[in-house]
Amino acid sequence: MREFLVEITTSVPDGTPEEEVARRRAAEAVRARELAATGHLLRLWRPVGEPRSIGVWRADDEAQLHERVLGTLPLRPWMQLTVTPLESHPNDPGRG
Repeated sequence: MREFLVEITTSVPDGTPEEEVARRRAAEAVRARELAATGHLLRLWRPVGEPRSIGVWRADDEAQLHERVLGTLPLRPWMQLTVTPLESHPNDPGRG
């Protein structure tokens, strides 16, 4: 599988009931654990003081990443994504 750096900014639409937000966030946590268990979600960070996440995700290609991985996230309709395909750097100390 290829690796992708994905930046996610989630914006809850105005007027969304808190129960709906809570339901989707709980479902998002479950889905993230499932994607981690299948090797699609490797790491996920939240920059301090920012309403976004940065993660390393895996998929066979970018189409699969969007359709079968990120597209399955319960919060996806509220997300803006920036996807950057990654490749190994020859000086990466974790390479190998």
